[in-house]
Parts: sequence; structure tokens; C-alpha cells
Amino acid sequence: MTKDFDDQTNDEEVLQLDDFCEECKKEDPSVSQNLILTGFKTCNSCKLSKTIFPI
Repeated sequence: MTKDFDDQTNDEEVLQLDDFCEECKKEDPSVSQNLILTGFKTCNSCKLSKTIFPI
């Protein structure tokens, strides 16, 4: 019933964790933190502006 998974990973499947915001395209260390917390790659300033102005 269960499948045996290989320990090998393809290079294509590995997610690149860069610190570039998807909204403003700037590099910020808070992007990786927000990705872990919320699942979105946004910096703190874009996250705040989306919270205040959710349009």
C-alpha cells in the first residue's frame, strides 16, 4: 500500500529560497521569514501595505 521513496532529489524539484519580494521585487531578509510564517514571499513593508489596504 505504501510506496518506497528514494532519498535522491531532483535539482528541478528543490525550491529556491531567495530573498526577493514578489510585490516590489526588492531584496529583503524578511521575505524568507514571511514565507515560512504566511506562505507568501512578501517583505514586511508590502505585508503591512496589504494589511492596511487589502485591495
